[in-house]
Amino acid sequence: MVEESYKENYIRVQDDMQLYYREYGDIWSKKTPVLCLPGMTRNSKDFHNVASWMARDRWVICPDYRGRGKSDYDPNWKHYNAMTYIYDLMQLIIACNLKDIIVIGTSMGGLLSMGLNLVKPNLIKGLIINDIGPTIASNGLGRIVNYIGVDKPKRSLEEAIDHLRTLFPNMALLSRAEWIEFATNTFRKKEDGLYHYDWDVNIAKAIRAETGEMPDLWAMFRALKKIPLLVIHGEVSDILNIDTVKEMHAVHPQMTSITIPNVGHAPTLNEIESRKALDLFFQNIEQNETGLFKKVLSFSDKTASLFSI
Repeated sequence: MVEESYKENYIRVQDDMQLYYREYGDIWSKKTPVLCLPGMTRNSKDFHNVASWMARDRWVICPDYRGRGKSDYDPNWKHYNAMTYIYDLMQLIIACNLKDIIVIGTSMGGLLSMGLNLVKPNLIKGLIINDIGPTIASNGLGRIVNYIGVDKPKRSLEEAIDHLRTLFPNMALLSRAEWIEFATNTFRKKEDGLYHYDWDVNIAKAIRAETGEMPDLWAMFRALKKIPLLVIHGEVSDILNIDTVKEMHAVHPQMTSITIPNVGHAPTLNEIESRKALDLFFQNIEQNETGLFKKVLSFSDKTASLFSI
């Protein structure tokens, strides 16, 4: 039996929900620990490869939000909202005794990281936002809400893969093994023998029921000004467009961004370009250099660009 490269843990939060999280690496590492926050319906499994890579020299924590993966599904779907998720994350941060962290937030996880910074200033030492920004393309959000709210069981993993290829034609997945992994991260085989979405489809109810005004995401983004920031952008993303990335640069003096070519929402962080950018970002964070994000990373194959303004 192969030993897993992570430890599985659970915590009980304020309303007695049990939430799951994975730990990778050495808790006693002197390097800044990393907290990985997945997208709207995603879970800790998405970060397995990049977390294993980061865990060579640092501690990495990857939670499942309530209603996703191995965490409890909330009997009250109205609790599926940003403030509840942030309170849950604060409970996790306290339980893990995290003082300074680097956060990687994919999609909704990037927005939650901005909210976390407002609730707990000075906690985040560095931030990587993966394919989302203060302006969200409405066509992309509509696409996501439309498919997450209806469970569509599949008879086999192969059928699940075919379904995902249709939903995500611009995913940065090349090999069959990568598609199998993505399907395994997205579906769970249940007692009926069918593969079901690995999230509570009632999450969509909460999104559709939101009638209040959206928070000012640009104000939340401006609050990140003093935090070193790396933005990873999929070139053909329908959530984050390049014009928004340029606006983010104008607002944030310490921001670096990288565009992954021919990739939609969201980059997996397993791309060579993403890993090089992450590696440089971590090095600069640990070295605490002055003007550290004025560096330019270039790739010999010219398949990606990293720039700082």
